[in-house]
Amino acid sequence: MSSLLEKIKNLPLNPGCYLFKNKNNTIIYVGKAKKLRKRVQSYFIKGHNRKTTCMVQEISDVFYVITNNEQEALILEANLIKEHTPKYNFKLLDDKTYPYLEITQEKDPQLKISRFKKIPPGKVLFGPYPNLNSTKETLKLLHFLYPLRRCPLSAKKPCLHFHINQCLGPCALKNVDYRPNIEAITNFLKGDTKIILKKIKLLMQEASQQRFYEKAQEYRDMLIHIQNTTKKQIISHQKIKNCDILAYVYNDDQIAIQILKMQQGNIVDSHRSVFSYVGYPQENINNYLALYYQSKLKPELIITGKNTHNLTSPESNTQQQEAILFSAELLSQTLKTKVVVAKIGDKKKLYSLALKNAQNDLMQNNLLYQSKDQAIQEALDQLAIIFNKDIKRIDVFDNSQLFGQAFVSARIVFDQFDFKKSLYRVFHIKDNDPNEFTSFEEVLTRSYQKKDKEELVKPDLILVDGGLWQLKAGFQALNQLNLDIALGALQKNDKHQLECLLTSHNKIALTPKPRLFAFLKRLSEEVHRFVVKFHHKTKNKLDYQTVLSQIKGIGAKRHKIILNHFNSWEDLKKASWETFEKIGISKEIFEAIKSKL
Repeated sequence: MSSLLEKIKNLPLNPGCYLFKNKNNTIIYVGKAKKLRKRVQSYFIKGHNRKTTCMVQEISDVFYVITNNEQEALILEANLIKEHTPKYNFKLLDDKTYPYLEITQEKDPQLKISRFKKIPPGKVLFGPYPNLNSTKETLKLLHFLYPLRRCPLSAKKPCLHFHINQCLGPCALKNVDYRPNIEAITNFLKGDTKIILKKIKLLMQEASQQRFYEKAQEYRDMLIHIQNTTKKQIISHQKIKNCDILAYVYNDDQIAIQILKMQQGNIVDSHRSVFSYVGYPQENINNYLALYYQSKLKPELIITGKNTHNLTSPESNTQQQEAILFSAELLSQTLKTKVVVAKIGDKKKLYSLALKNAQNDLMQNNLLYQSKDQAIQEALDQLAIIFNKDIKRIDVFDNSQLFGQAFVSARIVFDQFDFKKSLYRVFHIKDNDPNEFTSFEEVLTRSYQKKDKEELVKPDLILVDGGLWQLKAGFQALNQLNLDIALGALQKNDKHQLECLLTSHNKIALTPKPRLFAFLKRLSEEVHRFVVKFHHKTKNKLDYQTVLSQIKGIGAKRHKIILNHFNSWEDLKKASWETFEKIGISKEIFEAIKSKL
């Protein structure tokens, strides 16, 4: 929970949508926010109803998508809820969608409000608009300014709207040219509102000066409605249908990739990743995307940007353009799908939105890592005080066994603020009658016994997972090797929970030291995970060997042949008679083995 709260503390203050996930990585709630950080933080303050409290207890992680404004956040929220159907989001009984303004494709066209679950082809639509009231008021204004047909097609006499100049009069049997008004409506709904807004502002000022305050308020509301319905949004789009919008940024250490997924003109999902890299960032990006799309349904189109984005040492514009064009061409060849570089228009705006999210991911990840590194450094500083020396590299040991069977040990290494998995080691205990004391003594001796002392890479601190006996075993091994290395033991309580740190002279309670406790708990969990994994593997192999030795007809020679050829029960289960025949095993023995599986 502490890492989740740390992540939330670093969320941006932009508008957007947030997605709560549970421990199974399932989206359980989607919400929208004017300021993401403040909205998400509000869930972790007490005082919610029972259902919200249950949801908060289930939250394991939070993801988000930044939008350009609240209107885009509203539309994206609806798209995400429809796509993922999170269990804590209410499902509307009528499953309504946001409304569009439609110019009908008829001889005598209408301007009307329409809703669609799935948009039919050939429609002339504007929207969608999250604010239905503003949409209705804007429709009234357009009927007044640029009337089309208001009457039914079956009308045989002039309608009321014709008499008040809000219908061009097909009902009056007139031949009407709708093109000028359709063009004016189209331009208006695409955002060309300067002339009308200026006119309404003048009318509002005149009404106010003449003290017609109610009328002035009507004009003010009209301005708000126009702004709501003509505000540009790119979350739902009529022309760009099925595609992925790809953006990435990188610095000297990490790459952030953001993929917005658009289906039927709606952004319905996003994929984000931040990872460290070695070598050239462009190669790493192309390799990542090639692997990503191997397991995904490839889109009809991938939209990316015209420039790379190095946040540390930017290249020249020429280098940037050459690099991204090369990337687009290579990606297109690798994936066998169309990749375009957006330069202008709505494709560029969609790319800019993806880029904004990628930039924020990289920044938030850096903040999170800085915060983690700071916490680790505080823990290392406390260990330095306890052991009276600088602590950088730590070796941690743990044992695992089941009633004395498959007695194994393992070592993990923590150095330079991270686990060094290439230095992890596992040990089969050689003692014929092992116990916790002798096994630790044996493993530490084997780890640090070098003929040439100059070749030995000594840690600054050794930690053994256990209590006083394990600590004594460690000191005995180091004394016999004549090594001066700081040593401590991670002691746990009856519930196998980390409780204190034992040293040669002290028992240090960890509860008052939350940073140190969290750090040592992390080390303890990692060494436990690693040794238990090796123990299970060893135990399975021993069981496998035991069962084979009990089968009639399998002597030492055949036993060795089978063990060398098959590593596990799974390998044996999958093997056919032909495979056994090739290694000289008779059909009778093959059937005996299969009967044991």
